[in-house]
Formats: sequence, C-alpha cells, structure tokens
Amino acid sequence: MYCPQCGQQQASGVVRFCSRCGFPLDGVIQLLGNGGILPVYHSPDEPAPISPRRKGVKQGGILLLSGAVIVPILGVFASFSNAAFPEILAALAAIICFIGGPFRMLYAALFEEGAPRRYPTYGPPPISAPQQFGPPRQHPALPPPPVRPAPAWRKPNTAELANPPSVTENTTRLLDKEDRTER
Repeated sequence: MYCPQCGQQQASGVVRFCSRCGFPLDGVIQLLGNGGILPVYHSPDEPAPISPRRKGVKQGGILLLSGAVIVPILGVFASFSNAAFPEILAALAAIICFIGGPFRMLYAALFEEGAPRRYPTYGPPPISAPQQFGPPRQHPALPPPPVRPAPAWRKPNTAELANPPSVTENTTRLLDKEDRTER
C-alpha cells in the first residue's frame, strides 16, 4: 500500500501512520477494506432510536406500574367520599391499568416492529449514504451463485397438429394458379 499524501510505500497493511509524512492511514485501510465505500459511523453519545416494539412494552409497563400508585389513591378518595363517582373512577382506573397495561405489552411484543439490526449477519455494516470510489468489491466469503445446467430434453409442442407450410410451397401454389388463369 502507498501513502495517498506522499506516495511512500508502506511495509505492511497494519501500519497506522505513514513512515515518511505521518499521514494517518486508518481511514485509507477502512476504505480499501470496504471496497471503496465509506461507512457512516454514529457517535457513542448519540442515543439509539427506540423501536416501536420496545416503546410499546415500555408504555405498557408504565401503565401497569402507575396503576399501583393511582388505584390506591383513588380508593382512599372513594372511602372518604359518599358519592358513587369516585368508586367507579377507582374501578375504571384499576381495569385500565392492570388489564390494559399487560395487553399493551403483549400487543407490542407480538405485532409491532422491532429495532432494525445495526449489523446484519452477512456483508458489511449498513451504510446510509454511500460514497463509492472505484468498482464494487466482491466478497469472497459469499458462496458462488448456483449453476443450473441447461435442460437436455425439451418438452414437445403438441398444440400444432400439422407443420405450417413452407414459403416455397406457398409460392408454388401461387405460380400454379397463375398458369391456370393464363391458359
């Protein structure tokens, strides 16, 4: 490998800096390793986006745990009040929190999308805005495409009962008709 700044040939591909000019070669090694595509990196301080599944499970858990606080408070208010409204409100809060919370978690776990994998099990890491330099690189770790042999036997066409007439037969018929009309 050669240094892109001064052209000095490097002793090995593991060198991090050019031995002549000190140019950092880490980016060049990654660029060559990814076939000319620059990967997009996320900073470690940047929070990862929450998937809809995780968000739904979190909402259900918060609803369930908030019921452990709200329902007893509404029960205490209902015991000090003589009206039926606080009792109905406490019962409704208990149903919503203790039944709705687990149902929300179950729905999120079964039917909502999970977070996309950051690194799939095949190929290089996903890239959001590729910048390609040079031809794309073939990955030797991938299996070769399957080779399908050409079929040796061809299915016969049984739709035609008789072969179509050739051009010479048709021309001969036309000439025969002309000879008859001239006589």
